[in-house]
Amino acid sequence: MAGVPDRGEKETMVNGENADRPTAAASGPVFAFGKNWLKFLGRLNEERIRAAVRSLSDLLAAGRLDGKRFLDVGSGSGLFSLAAMRLGAAGVRSFDVDPGSVACAAELKRRHYPGDGRWTISAGSVLDRAFVDSLGRFDVVYSWGVLHHTGNMRAAFDNVRRLVSPGGRLVIAIYNDQGRKSRVWRWIKKTYCRTPAALRAPLFLPVPLYFEARRALAALAQGKLPTRTPREQDARGMSLYCDWVDWLGGYPFEVAKPEEVVSFFEARGFLTEKCVAVGGGSGNNEYVFRAPPADAADRA
Repeated sequence: MAGVPDRGEKETMVNGENADRPTAAASGPVFAFGKNWLKFLGRLNEERIRAAVRSLSDLLAAGRLDGKRFLDVGSGSGLFSLAAMRLGAAGVRSFDVDPGSVACAAELKRRHYPGDGRWTISAGSVLDRAFVDSLGRFDVVYSWGVLHHTGNMRAAFDNVRRLVSPGGRLVIAIYNDQGRKSRVWRWIKKTYCRTPAALRAPLFLPVPLYFEARRALAALAQGKLPTRTPREQDARGMSLYCDWVDWLGGYPFEVAKPEEVVSFFEARGFLTEKCVAVGGGSGNNEYVFRAPPADAADRA
């Protein structure tokens, strides 16, 4: 594809050659995730909320979060902060660097838990070490599909691990490294963000149409009806339409192989409890890590 970056422009990996770059986010276009999530709130219903609750409970294999302090790093729509509240968390803290995302979480709290002091929401960046250190420690730290959009994924990993209480759990999802395919997607995302909003639909609509048509044909070949629609929720309670916008525009964009992510955290004393990998496909690999039973000094 014309304009696709060559290997020399490959986005930084966990253990990549630029792993020690400054902790500030990368320069260049940045996708407005919050605007997309504000649209998602118009599609959010009780069925989607229940799906998110099931997804979080299943991923943690915990059933409930009674007595646990839950931190939502890069809370986005705020849906999984809401799910943690539904699961009985003793306290939920949500933060995001995008003002629109902060507004989303605040709106969900207004709708479902108005005035409840257990749920606090603020603006902040996981790359801001002073801000991170001010938060304290949490029994469950959740950051699904966020850290690869910060512009410095390795620094985000290093900061987020400090937020987990000794023996607590860290849940993250990181885009899979597909080699050249990932470099192509990086170019698409960067180009999307640089394209005027009025031109995005006509220029980029063929991308999701192609993949959805391919999925539908595969379903037909198996004798199934291709019933999915742009408003259909997925297993996490999200919206297919909003997920596609998020995917096309999600820049900055970094990727990592499962072994790279596991190696990073295990080298710092974390135990890998779960790794749900997508193989050679696109999308997120999911991880659940258990923090070591050590004091803050041992993990600083």
